[in-house]
Amino acid sequence: MFTLAVLLVALLAAWTTSHLGLSLAFGAFLAGMMLGETEFRHQVESSVRPFRDVLLGLFFIGIGMLIDPAAIPRIWHWSLLGALLILLSKTLLVAAMVRRSGIASLTAWRTGLLLAVGGEFGFALLAIALDSNVIDVQLGQIALTSVLFSMIAGAFLIRYNHAIATRLLGARRGEAEGMPEKLLDAQEQRVLIGGYGRVGHTVAVLLQSSGVPFMAFDTDPQRVAKGRADGHQVLYGDISDPEFLAAVHVERAPLILITVDNSATALRAVTFLRSNCPQVPVIARARDLDSSARLLDAGATHAYPEAIEASLRLGRLRCRYCMSRPKISMC
Repeated sequence: MFTLAVLLVALLAAWTTSHLGLSLAFGAFLAGMMLGETEFRHQVESSVRPFRDVLLGLFFIGIGMLIDPAAIPRIWHWSLLGALLILLSKTLLVAAMVRRSGIASLTAWRTGLLLAVGGEFGFALLAIALDSNVIDVQLGQIALTSVLFSMIAGAFLIRYNHAIATRLLGARRGEAEGMPEKLLDAQEQRVLIGGYGRVGHTVAVLLQSSGVPFMAFDTDPQRVAKGRADGHQVLYGDISDPEFLAAVHVERAPLILITVDNSATALRAVTFLRSNCPQVPVIARARDLDSSARLLDAGATHAYPEAIEASLRLGRLRCRYCMSRPKISMC
């Protein structure tokens, strides 16, 4: 139902803009922008990821059919020049904007290198221009091939962006500015809480009082609304969904707390996290000793059975009470 609702919103928005004389893609873009600002954004990304991958594949296939391989030997030098122009201009512009915002030079150059690649929007604009006969066919082939060459070169820029940026700034300066960047990344890390029930809420209150940044997820919209009303960063999402976990980048989290009440959901989440993010510690809530043992076997760092913990504490208090009053017959 959630996936169908997301698709319905996107289709209705596209239909509305189409009837207003605008494009279908513009309506879908507006719907995506709107949904991206809600607490459902990560679950939306998880739900539409299969559709996105299929449609993106069809898009690149359609764009690839516009490129004429027979024309590349005649225009390859112009295409290389165009690719170089794209990479240099985007790198310099992005690096200048990031540096102007007060971020370190190393981070600014790395950001420029990461965003220097000609993207799919360039392909889309060129396809529209060719279809509308705005540009010449040969010029369109040069532009398409330039974007293609920039994407090929972009793979190396993305892979070696740190080394290239360090060489551009000099080794000593790059090392000196590398420390603030690492500290900035560490500050952006958040503890992830899977489940915002009574246990998840209590953990969130304790983390907030300790000044630890966190982000909680739950599949109950009422709990999400309550958490956001309490001032906590609670979003809608299923912590056991692999696509959702990939969307929230769980590999960056310093700690993951599984507090859901469903043992099967917790077991699926722990199994996925241990196989895909073995470096991230996972602490899980368990109902009893059997659930705790299964979670530990699945790879949880710690699994605390709530029933046993409560029983032990109650038994300890009862023994203290009985020892202080020896005349009680039940002792």
